[in-house]
Amino acid sequence: MLPQVLITIAVIGIGTSPLCSAQSVDDAVDSSAEATIDFNRDVRPLFNEHCVACHGGVKQAGDLSFVYEDSVSYVVEPGDSDASAIIDRVLLDDDDESRMPPPEHGRALTEEEIDVLRRWIDAGAKWGKHWSYEELRARTVPVLNDDAFSRGRLDKFVLAKMRDAGLEPNDEADATRWFRRVALDLTGLPPTIDEVDLFKRQVQRSGEAAFGEALDRLLASPGFGQRWASVWLDVVRYADSRGLGLDSRRNIWQYRDWVVRAFNRDLPYDQFTVKQLAGDLIDQRTLDDLLATACHRSTQTNEEGGTDDETFRTEAVMDRVNTTWQTWMGLSFGCVQCHSHPYDPIEHDEYYQFLAFFNNSVDSDLGNDAPNFAFPLDPDDFQQALELDRQIEAKERQIWELTQGAAGIDHQWQPWNVSEATTNNSTKADVATIAEQAGYQHSGYQTVGTVAKNTKVVLEGTLHDDGMLTAVQFTGLPKDTERAKAHSEWGYLISFFEASVINSDGAKRPLKFARVAADESHPILNPNDSLNSKTRNGAGPYSRIHYPRKTTFVLEQPTEVSAGERLEISLTFNGVETGAFPLVAHRGYVQLSSDPAWTDWLSKVEAIQKELDQLNGQRRRIRSTSTPVMSERPEKLKRPSFVFDRGNQLTKTDPVSPGTPGFLPDLERVSADNQDASRLDLANWIVGPQNPLTARVAVNRVWSRIFGVGLVATEEDFGIAGESPTHPELLDDLAYRFQFEMDWSVKQLLREILISSVYRQSSAASEAKLAIDPSNRWLSRGPRTRLPAETIRDQALAIAGLLSETLDGPPVHPPIPTGIWNPFNAGDRWRTPENSDPDRYRRTLYTYMKRTIPYPIMASFDAPSREFCSVRRLPSNSPTQALMTLNDTTFVEAANAFAERMNRHEGDLETKLRHGFRLATCRVPNNQELQALLELSYANSSSQDPAGFISVATVLLNLDEVLCK
Repeated sequence: MLPQVLITIAVIGIGTSPLCSAQSVDDAVDSSAEATIDFNRDVRPLFNEHCVACHGGVKQAGDLSFVYEDSVSYVVEPGDSDASAIIDRVLLDDDDESRMPPPEHGRALTEEEIDVLRRWIDAGAKWGKHWSYEELRARTVPVLNDDAFSRGRLDKFVLAKMRDAGLEPNDEADATRWFRRVALDLTGLPPTIDEVDLFKRQVQRSGEAAFGEALDRLLASPGFGQRWASVWLDVVRYADSRGLGLDSRRNIWQYRDWVVRAFNRDLPYDQFTVKQLAGDLIDQRTLDDLLATACHRSTQTNEEGGTDDETFRTEAVMDRVNTTWQTWMGLSFGCVQCHSHPYDPIEHDEYYQFLAFFNNSVDSDLGNDAPNFAFPLDPDDFQQALELDRQIEAKERQIWELTQGAAGIDHQWQPWNVSEATTNNSTKADVATIAEQAGYQHSGYQTVGTVAKNTKVVLEGTLHDDGMLTAVQFTGLPKDTERAKAHSEWGYLISFFEASVINSDGAKRPLKFARVAADESHPILNPNDSLNSKTRNGAGPYSRIHYPRKTTFVLEQPTEVSAGERLEISLTFNGVETGAFPLVAHRGYVQLSSDPAWTDWLSKVEAIQKELDQLNGQRRRIRSTSTPVMSERPEKLKRPSFVFDRGNQLTKTDPVSPGTPGFLPDLERVSADNQDASRLDLANWIVGPQNPLTARVAVNRVWSRIFGVGLVATEEDFGIAGESPTHPELLDDLAYRFQFEMDWSVKQLLREILISSVYRQSSAASEAKLAIDPSNRWLSRGPRTRLPAETIRDQALAIAGLLSETLDGPPVHPPIPTGIWNPFNAGDRWRTPENSDPDRYRRTLYTYMKRTIPYPIMASFDAPSREFCSVRRLPSNSPTQALMTLNDTTFVEAANAFAERMNRHEGDLETKLRHGFRLATCRVPNNQELQALLELSYANSSSQDPAGFISVATVLLNLDEVLCK
C-alpha cells in the first residue's frame, strides 16, 4: 500500500517540495550605494571586518575600540583625513609591522575602502547610531504611480521596495485559499467546510467587507490564544519539567493558560510585558498579575544530589537576564556576561547592573520550586480568592507590625553566657565569643569542621539575675559574616526548639513556648513549625544566609527565673538540601527578654490568628494548585550584586546597583523613595516610549510568523552583527503605530497585516521571480511555508474529527512510540489516555513538555526543547518528518477516523472522496485530483476497507498543500 500512497501524494501534491520551508536571505537584492557616505551602511562594516577583532568590545588593543565613538575619536580628526592617524596606518606598506590591520590578521584595505574612510572623515566623521537604537518615529508613506495594488499604507511600503527590485506583485489568491491561510495563521486550525461555505456566501453578498468580518471571527476564536501562546512559550522557554538533574515535573501549567487567556483578550503588549516581568510588584496586584510572573520561574533547576543551589540559582538569574533581552529587545546580551560586547556598545559591568534587577528574588535552586502560590483551578474563582487573599494579607501585616514593634524595643535583650555546647552526633560545637557589628560581642557557639545531618546543638549557661522571662531570641550567623554578603552560605532551619530551667537540685522545668516570631514578614516556611518535634521545617534562613538572622520564641506565660539557675536550650536542625547539605546554624548566640510587650504581643497575635485561621480555611476550600511565582526579598535582607570577573561567579569584584545600559535612554524611576530601581521600574522602562527596541522586536516577530521570515531575518539579533531590515521604513512605521496608535494591540496589528494586499497575494512563484528573489524577501508573492509542529498535529486531528476543544488544565499525555519514554525520574510516568478519552486528542499546546525527552512530533518538526529562550524555529526538511506523518500513532489514528468520516458522508464514492478532499484542503478537487483519488481507492480496497478510505485519508493528510499554508 505504501508505494501507491506515496505516488498519489506526488500526483496530487502541489508545491516546490514535500515540506516547504523558508530559505536564507543571502540572495537579497542589493540597492546601489548613494554618493553620500553613511556611517552604518559604509563605515561600520569596515570597522567590523578589519578592526574589532583586536579593537572591539572583547579585546581593546592599545585601549582603542571601534565599538565606541569616544574611543575612535583618538585616531580620527573630523574634517581632515590627512591628519587622522587611522588613515596613516592603513596606508603603510604590507611589510610594515605598524600597518593596520596587521598582515597576519587580514588583508589590507582596498583603495575603495580607504576612500570611504577618507570621505567619511572629511565630511565630519559623524558617528551614526545603529538603526535599531534610533528613536522610533512614524514614516512617510511612499507616493506611487499606477498603484492598483495597495489597500493600505503597509502595501505601499512593500510595493515601493518590490519595484526597486524589479518585481511586480502577484494576483490576489482565491478567496478560499486566503481563508484557509488566515485561519491557520490565527488559530492554528483549518476552517471547517461550513465556515468556508459561510465565508464564500459573505464574499458574494458583501465583497471586501467579508474579509474583515472573517478576520474578526477568527481573532475572537479561543483558538487564537492557543496558536499564539505556542509562539510566546518558545521564547520564554516554558516547559512542564525542571530541565537539569532528574528533570522532574514542575507544576506551572497555569502560566501557560494565563498566556492563552492574555492573547485571547488581547491584553496590550505593554501590560503583557509588565505583568510577566514584575506582576508581583504592581500596586494592588491581582492574581492574574502574580500568575504572570511564572514566566521567569520556568528557568531550569538542578535537583542532582550534592549540587550547590547558589551556583544554579545564579545561572537561573543570568538566564532571566539573557531571556529578557532576547525576548523583548532582540539583543545577544548574554555575550556581555564574560566581556564587553564584541560589536554593540554594551560594557561588561552593565550586564551585572542589569542582573541586579533580578538578583533579589526569593527563589533558589531547590526541588520544591518555592515560592509557590495557590491559584484556583477555575479562573472564575480568581476574584473570590483575591478578596480572601487581601484580607489574609491585611491580617498578616498586622501581625508583622506588632512583631516589629515588640522586637524593636530598646535595651530589652539581655545577654546569656553559654558555658557548654554539645551535640548529639559527629558535629562538633565549641563555646565561642561572637563579634557582631558596632563592636558588640556575644557568648555563643560555633561548629568546628563539617556538620552532620540531624544535628542537635545543646547549649547550657547560668542565669545571673532574678526576674521574669517572656521571650528567647536566637541569632544565627554565617561562618564568615563579611564574606557571606557576597558569597552566601547554606542557611539553617530550627526544626525543633526547646528550653528548660535547671535548679540547684538538677531538676528540669521545661519552658512552654506559644509562638515564633521571624525576622521577615513572609518566610517561605512556617516558623511555628520550630515548636513541632515531628517536622523538618521551621524558622531560619531557607536556604541561604547572607546576614545574621534572628528568631524569637515567645513563652505561653511569663516565667519566673532565679539567679544561679541554669538554662538549657536545644536547637534541632533536621533540614537537609540536595541530599548532602545539612541546614545547620554554624554560629549562634541567645538573648533573653523579660519585657511584658511580648506577652501583650502574644495575646493580640493569637486573636488575629483566629481570624486568620478562618480566612485561610475559606481560602483552602477554593480548589487550587500551587504554581511557582516571583517574589522579592525584603530590603533589609537584600542580596548584594557584584561584577563577575570574566563571568566567573566565584570571582566577584565591584559592587553594582540595578541599572540599564548607557547606549539606550535612561531608566525613569516609578518609585520616589531612595531605594534602588526595581523590576517594576525595569519593566516600565522596557515598554517605555523612549525604548527603541521593544516595539520593533515585537512587530518583527509577528511578521516572521506570518511570512516565514522577519523584516529583520535575525530575530534574535537586532544589534550590529544582525541583519539589517529589508523594509526599514515599514518596520519603523508598523512599530511606531503598534506602540502609539494601536495601543500595543496584537490583534489590531495582525488584522492590518492579514487584510493587506501583500498577504492576500497568490503564493505561486514564477521562474523569473524565483531567480530574482527565491526567498520572497521582497514579498512579491503570498506566504507559503510549512506549518509549525503543533499545527501539523492539530490539523490532522481536526480534519479527522477527533480534536478536543477543551481549554486549559494540566498537561496531557497523547500516544508516543514505545521506548521513547525513559526518564531519569522513575516516578515521572507517561499515562496515555484511552481512545475514548478526549484528553488523548487535546491540542498539542497542552501536551506534557519534558525538556530532556521532547514530544516526538515537536522534535521532528523543529520545535525547541525549551531549555533556553528560542526566538525562532529553524526549519528543516528531513525523511523523519515524512515517516512521522505517515506512521506515528496519532496520525494513524487520525487517518482511520478521517476514513470513517468520509465513509459516513452521504453519496456515492466520488461524493465521499470530494468531501474528504474539501475537509483536508478547504477546496473542491479538480478532475485530475479526483481521478487520482479514485484510482488510489480502487487499488487499496480490501475486505476490511472496501473503498480504500484509509489509504485515501493517509494521502490527503500528507499532501504538501495540507502540510503547508
